[in-house]
Amino acid sequence: MTGPIFDTHAHYSSRAFDADRFALLDSLPGKGVVGVCEQATHSGDAPRVLELAHRYPWVVAAIGIHPESLLPAADCGEDGPAPTVSVYGGDWAAEMQALTPYYDDPKVVAVGECGLDYHWPVPKDAQLALFEAEIRLALELDKPIIVHDRQAHADVYALLKKYRPKGIVHCYSGSAEDAVQLAAQGLYIGFGGACTFNGAKRAAKAIEALPLDAIVLETDCPYMAPEPVRGTRCDSSLIRYVGAYIAQRKALEPEEVLRTTDANARRVFGL
Repeated sequence: MTGPIFDTHAHYSSRAFDADRFALLDSLPGKGVVGVCEQATHSGDAPRVLELAHRYPWVVAAIGIHPESLLPAADCGEDGPAPTVSVYGGDWAAEMQALTPYYDDPKVVAVGECGLDYHWPVPKDAQLALFEAEIRLALELDKPIIVHDRQAHADVYALLKKYRPKGIVHCYSGSAEDAVQLAAQGLYIGFGGACTFNGAKRAAKAIEALPLDAIVLETDCPYMAPEPVRGTRCDSSLIRYVGAYIAQRKALEPEEVLRTTDANARRVFGL
């Protein structure tokens, strides 16, 4: 498939890429990748995210605090708690303050990844307060926000409606009606490998209901590789499968989907 690939949501600073991170990133432009927005989830990975953004002219960064970073130590896996807990004792406001200088860097184009995640045992009040603070920060900085929404549609949409930030609702899993309303508000809707899975009926309906100029493509790599390579480690080059799937749902040429979503990504990030 021809056409430019812009991955609006990646995690190349993840441990899953430790063995071959730079070799893989070096190879991506040859596979049609023209842009990647690398996401930080707390103060611990922010320096690594920025390092990648400065190493590759086609990589930009989003800096924020993910709701999972609030997970108490008892509920964390072998990696242990995020710095939000281990360094800042759960004081996300102090961590946000520590992240402030990053937003002066021209390669930091967004606030995120942040939002609400009701799948994990993180207190809702803390999540809501953090997400609201990050939305306000995005508005203050006039930057887009990268929204994580897992099992929290009503609360996420209520805050987005209240503050009306610009940005991307990442890995969209809501209804077609809500997608259209969010797009009417000026938000972009992000689709990745999960939309190609057999059971992803809601995503299919949302894709069909949305105008193409409201859609951006993403991986969330190393996670969620699309069909037909589901279960493998994901990278930005695999977005071609997502582009082909969306083209099929919307009766368009794959190249048009990639070209338009690349332009949409540049618009939302101000590139």
